[in-house]
Amino acid sequence: MAFHTYSFEKLEVYKSSRIFRVNIRKLLKNFPVEEKYDLVSQLKRAADSIGTNIAEGSGRSSNFDQAHFTNVAFSSAMEVIDHLNTSLDMNYISQEKYVELRVELDKIAHMLNSLYKFQLGNKENTLKRNQNK
Repeated sequence: MAFHTYSFEKLEVYKSSRIFRVNIRKLLKNFPVEEKYDLVSQLKRAADSIGTNIAEGSGRSSNFDQAHFTNVAFSSAMEVIDHLNTSLDMNYISQEKYVELRVELDKIAHMLNSLYKFQLGNKENTLKRNQNK
């Protein structure tokens, strides 16, 4: 079955966010059951939001709109840092696992920042809509 690969799927930051999301979900399987609707839910949603906002932003017609969603993805990455800090403070994760995830997330945040700057600085829209009007 053939299908179209969208531009966001080719971005390294999107590919990295997919891997990060899976790593977070695997990690959360070991959290206490009493955190299911609190920290587990918040961490899962924030990690998911990184890739989701990259994808959603790619469908916007202006670079300014795309940059907005990239900024939201970056904000979600910052939220994940806070949740990881709490997870470490509560001894739900080891220092080694914390460092591993923070290094991975720092790379994603750096790529998001670069993408954001590119989107704001790019004068041409990447999606040309309504040109026949």
